[in-house]
Amino acid sequence: MTSPDEGYLLDNAQPEAGSRFDALSALFDASTFRHLDDLGLAPGWRCWEVGAGGPSVVTWLADRVGPSGHVLATDLDTSWATTAASDVVEISRHDVGLDAPPPGGFDLVHARLVLVHVPDRERALRTLVAALRPGGRLLLEDADPALQPLICLDERGPDEALANRLRRAFRELLASRGADLAYGRTLPRVLREAGLTDVTSDAYFPITSPACTALEAATVRQIRGDLVAAGLATDAEIDRHLANVTSGGLDLATSPMISASGRLP
Repeated sequence: MTSPDEGYLLDNAQPEAGSRFDALSALFDASTFRHLDDLGLAPGWRCWEVGAGGPSVVTWLADRVGPSGHVLATDLDTSWATTAASDVVEISRHDVGLDAPPPGGFDLVHARLVLVHVPDRERALRTLVAALRPGGRLLLEDADPALQPLICLDERGPDEALANRLRRAFRELLASRGADLAYGRTLPRVLREAGLTDVTSDAYFPITSPACTALEAATVRQIRGDLVAAGLATDAEIDRHLANVTSGGLDLATSPMISASGRLP
């Protein structure tokens, strides 16, 4: 079994990361953009996109804040976000679990699928809150795999059963790397405990779509070696599952994405 000090399971440096970012964008960008618009995002805002990954959210933020605004995009590996760099967008390496908050104060701080993977989540949250200006908004979005653990909700046969077994193995690997698989449901509470007001939250839960299929294929390919090394699956089982995914005969769901926002008084 892997140990927590072996690092993030879904490393951005792996070639499958680009496919994962594209699928995550297709699945969740519309929901993320709705929440950001609801927070009153406007021209001139200073924004910090934490764990930027791909460029889609960064580019959208830059368009909204315009030339009078500023978007700082950070990640442990910024290579996938570099195409978003511009006069408005600054790209920088930053470890939210270890580093001090960037200076200057922000009107908006956003992190999607970040804190669930950070071992010291409490410290990371303090860093995000400390980066806000008075009246600034924090939007956290994290999955809650423990809330809905199945990838095939309709387990009607052996193919669906295999998919669900591999999903359980994936969650076991995530937990072994320090991920909190029930963190998403805590977001409203942790925002209030951090001193934020006007806290609101909801969940978004795709059940089947081409992007769900693309995300599963990219994820399984990315963690294949880890699954086999940990004795959680065989190469033959993974090959069979990938063939099932590619055939389009599986209805593949995602974990619920919890979005929670609050304002610094």
